[in-house]
Amino acid sequence: MTLKHIGIALAVAGLTVGAASAKEGADQYPHGSENWFAGALPPPGDYFLNYFGYYEGDLRDGSGDKVRGASVEVWFDALRWVKVTNKKIFGANWTVHAIVPIVHQRTELGGVRDTVSGLGDIIFSPFTLGWHAGNFHWLFALDFYAPTGKYESGEPTKSIGANYWSVEPVFAVTWLNEKGWEVSTKFMYNIKAKNNDFRPAPGAPKMDYESGDELHIDYLAGKRFGPWGVGLSGYYVKQTTDDELEGDAISSALGPWSKGRKGEVFAIGPSVSYTTKGGTMLVAQWQHETEAENRFRGDKAWFKLVTPF
Repeated sequence: MTLKHIGIALAVAGLTVGAASAKEGADQYPHGSENWFAGALPPPGDYFLNYFGYYEGDLRDGSGDKVRGASVEVWFDALRWVKVTNKKIFGANWTVHAIVPIVHQRTELGGVRDTVSGLGDIIFSPFTLGWHAGNFHWLFALDFYAPTGKYESGEPTKSIGANYWSVEPVFAVTWLNEKGWEVSTKFMYNIKAKNNDFRPAPGAPKMDYESGDELHIDYLAGKRFGPWGVGLSGYYVKQTTDDELEGDAISSALGPWSKGRKGEVFAIGPSVSYTTKGGTMLVAQWQHETEAENRFRGDKAWFKLVTPF
């Protein structure tokens, strides 16, 4: 397969979407999911979180231009368990958590359309530490992403998972004051392993593909009025290293959609929260992607539930 043919194949078959990525392999993290109290661990106990949402977008190339015949529509429901323990490490509460996503995805790439449903890539952390000091709350975590989602090599429209392991250091901080103002930010750096089962097209030989590492940030600025909260939330994603095929960086010579396949996107939108007397929090938000390169660009609507067991 010539360099030109590889470029064409990657442009169509390599743009696996899952959670709206335009690189080989789906996004494993649901960008924009953490906002209110992102850096503030709750008191010791067990908590259930449910993230239910919808995303629709069109593929953008390395210049930010729309790619014809490439779109995605995703319904998702992510179930999360968090256990905050009484055990103290360096003055912080030791915490563990796991996220199990369920995905229903419709994709069109290069004129090929398909719908797939099933389990996505599971996220878990055996090590999270959270601190509190006055108006400031912060945490550090080490998250792991397991390739549990369905993956069909060479057929991205039938794939949900990324088919690689990744590890992610996390730092989140929340500032709250007595007047109800809040600023929360969650910083994450995703380090990816290789996908050894990549095929640029059905029937082609398997190749080693390594998606580039990513910095991604969730954020929120808002104000509370009694049990209600109103603010702006969103996310920023910036791929920091090139995608590599068989150990070589993907070159911009493969086409304007490439530029090393480094994806980038920014999203912002309104967020509303309501907290019941029993401590259950409900969040509704919409996030609009304003800029995107080498990724899908669209809109995401979220409904989030946080409740103690």
